Amino acid sequence: MVLGCIDIGSNTTRLLVADVSDGSLRVLLAERSFTRIGRSVGATGRVPEEKIAETAQVVGAQAAAARDLGAHRVIAVATAAVRNAANRDELVGALEARLGAPLRVLSGEEEARLSFLGATGALAETAPGGTVAVIDVGGGSTEIALGTPGAGVDWWRSLPVGSGLLADLYLRSDPPAATEIEAARGHVARSFEGLAVPPATNAVAVGGTATSLRRMAGDALTADTLERCVEMMGATPVAEVAERFDLDSERVRLMPAGMLLLAAVSRCLSLPMSIAIGGLREGAIMELMHAAGDPREN
Repeated sequence: MVLGCIDIGSNTTRLLVADVSDGSLRVLLAERSFTRIGRSVGATGRVPEEKIAETAQVVGAQAAAARDLGAHRVIAVATAAVRNAANRDELVGALEARLGAPLRVLSGEEEARLSFLGATGALAETAPGGTVAVIDVGGGSTEIALGTPGAGVDWWRSLPVGSGLLADLYLRSDPPAATEIEAARGHVARSFEGLAVPPATNAVAVGGTATSLRRMAGDALTADTLERCVEMMGATPVAEVAERFDLDSERVRLMPAGMLLLAAVSRCLSLPMSIAIGGLREGAIMELMHAAGDPREN
């Protein structure tokens, strides 16, 4: 049984196709496109028609790729850039037309819960005991969810700040200037002001910044490690970092902003973070698998 999930985010549109025949996820295809919906939004809050058309074309191609691999169901979810768009209905309609199926626009709570499910579910039998904090730094928002594997989320927050938003507002030089980084850091501090996160035993990071950081910083992320990476990226051109660590240059441009957000969460939790294998897309597929039984019968 093969299932597909398309995740339409503020920075990227991502596809995951997985075989779930044995009750676990075996990845058949994972791909992404930097559609940057969040960056395209103007002062009116509307996504331009050309960006809608571009994203719809990507979604259509990804849905076709999933079906070519034998996907019985292809589901699509959208996060901050779509849910906050002033022309949300127009955007959703165009995406659904190319998808050939309904698009689920996630609330911040749903986004946090699915990221938690994907991150802890992918850990399977090695899931840590105690309370787990899952941190999902996206392009337009940051979700923090605490709970226990199996039992699910019992505390969450969604903050309206992400790597794309910060990078577009402040990190305009290549490499980013010290003054730009400090301005972004100040925005992060204001966004986290007054946030009281319950204690957790373990912390896990998901999302594009976290997975890209594995090549740069290893599997364990601390606030100090993240700050050193920010310092390095503030002194190194994007193209050089991209070549050194075999990363997409567009991802590299966004990473200092994502690192500042991850460092802030690490300080809130007083914990280092490991990098999860799964995240939002895995969580959406797992939810479908558990809730619907065999999707071929639906």
